[in-house]
Amino acid sequence: MIWHTFFQPFIEFGFMRRALVVCLALSVSTTMLGVFLLLRRMSLMGDALSHAILPGVAVGYLLSGMSLLAMTIGGFIAGIAVALIAGWVSRRTPLKEDASFAGFYLGSLALGVTLVSLRGSSVDLLHLLFGSILAVDSNAALFVSAVASLTLIAMALLYRGFVSEAFDSAWLEVNSRRLPSLLHGVFLALLVINLVAGFQVLGTLMAVGVMMLPAIAARCWARTLPVILLLAAVSGAFCAWLGLSLSWSANLPAGPAIVLTASLLFLISLFFGTRSRLAFSLRALF
Repeated sequence: MIWHTFFQPFIEFGFMRRALVVCLALSVSTTMLGVFLLLRRMSLMGDALSHAILPGVAVGYLLSGMSLLAMTIGGFIAGIAVALIAGWVSRRTPLKEDASFAGFYLGSLALGVTLVSLRGSSVDLLHLLFGSILAVDSNAALFVSAVASLTLIAMALLYRGFVSEAFDSAWLEVNSRRLPSLLHGVFLALLVINLVAGFQVLGTLMAVGVMMLPAIAARCWARTLPVILLLAAVSGAFCAWLGLSLSWSANLPAGPAIVLTASLLFLISLFFGTRSRLAFSLRALF
């Protein structure tokens, strides 16, 4: 039973192996970005940007159909544009950055759905919103793997800068006025390109779940940043494998199954994590 559920599908079927490889690559790269979003107290920014890319994806779809290149370029441009405009509005008006992002991403989501509906069917819309991980082809797998590799290289080269910006951005501004803006721009670009890669696999609505849930769960167990990053990546990979296995055995949609598995890990960590211990707090309260 265990062999049939958790190992046999990936040995016998090529589409399951491709789905697993893509999910593993995506989990390792996106969870690291999720940890830094968590440290910056910008956890919902990933959700906002995952919706913000939809109009660009929709324009690429209208122009070229289900073209990976067209939808990737469109999604990247739309995500960067929304991030820059929302940041500019927050600096020029009394609105905070979260309120500015909320206004733009809700409009972007509605615009994207409307654009897709002009030409596509309900099946195409569901594909863009929720992904089709079991139908991932070789081109999409190579694209996701390239994005994951680029993200890991950038994180390794700019690790100290990202850590300094997350914990003490004022110190960076004192030493260099342009460096914080440069680091923030690179981080936003990595975030958007990973969300664009994630939509190819899990759709715009599910991609952020793989990014944030393992990161939050890791924060409940570990104290130091390197351990949190490692634990988040391992947790994301484990949830991808377990979610795909359960979707195969229980005939569930693969993307939601992966995110539900990550949600279960989050709840377990919330109640029993060494840095959370909510269950023990509730027991002491009652």
